[in-house]
Amino acid sequence: MNEAAIWKTLGEEGFGRLVAAFYRRIPGDELLGPMYPDGDLSGAEARLRDFLLFRFGGVPRYIEERGHPRLRMRHAPFAIGENERDRWLQLMGEAVRECEVPPAAAEPLMEFFAGVADFMRNR
Repeated sequence: MNEAAIWKTLGEEGFGRLVAAFYRRIPGDELLGPMYPDGDLSGAEARLRDFLLFRFGGVPRYIEERGHPRLRMRHAPFAIGENERDRWLQLMGEAVRECEVPPAAAEPLMEFFAGVADFMRNR
């Protein structure tokens, strides 16, 4: 399934549910939770949602508000190694299943997430 088909399958509402399901898992996670010391995940949730909307063909709000994604630069302050990458993917996979993303969309979506998560590694 290509990006346009994933967008058609999930839409803005589906991506919003997916990101919300992911961020509900963060506060209790001993590995990723401490990366958000102030406990306010709403900004991070909005940024990820807007990035995914833009990336899969939806509204360009992320670009309009933040410019080029520059994901590695934006994540440079955080120590991201294999463990953090794997946990991020685990929690996102749980969110994909919770939201019952159809398998035809879930597989390429998780492949995309795996590539991005690996790219974010800086340790």
